[in-house]
Amino acid sequence: MNKYFLIFLLFLFSSPAYAQFTTTIQWLKIKTGNAGDTIYYDMNRKLDWTDFKGRPDANSAAAAITESGFGYRMSMQSVNGKANMIITVFCYFNKKKSWVKAGMNTGYGLIHEQHHFDITYINACLFIRKLRAASFTRVNYASLVDKIHDECFAELDKMQDDYDGQTKNGRVYRQQSIWNKKIDRRLDSLFTN
Repeated sequence: MNKYFLIFLLFLFSSPAYAQFTTTIQWLKIKTGNAGDTIYYDMNRKLDWTDFKGRPDANSAAAAITESGFGYRMSMQSVNGKANMIITVFCYFNKKKSWVKAGMNTGYGLIHEQHHFDITYINACLFIRKLRAASFTRVNYASLVDKIHDECFAELDKMQDDYDGQTKNGRVYRQQSIWNKKIDRRLDSLFTN
């Protein structure tokens, strides 16, 4: 009898702890302007060749490189025994690691590079969607966020590789046109939801 009573008490006191755990997922709120080395994704601000501040790699077959990625910050707020985990997601372009070779800064090339940044944003949105669908607890939140991030980053790498592979870094115009439409459709669906 005492054994069952102890199990009941354990259940009674542990259940509210799990029920009092909430999650807030949000985009990083930033002020517009690009004085630093980082540009955060903004649907109203396209890349410009002046954003590419890095030193070109003479040994690379690429005409330009876009260094972009996404990440997150986590914090926890606790009030009266109620915990709220806040996950802030951001998508960025690194000016110092992005470059373009002399004479290769064409409008066509810039569209190709912009779409690399767009692909990063698409996968950052996938990360947010998966976070919102996850069932976080006080026990699993850290490992589950890392797992979801790694999955989405693997999908990002695959999509970037497919994009460059199929377009041959933008040199196959027909494939570039197909990818332009595909990426624009994905962006449109994200912006209208």
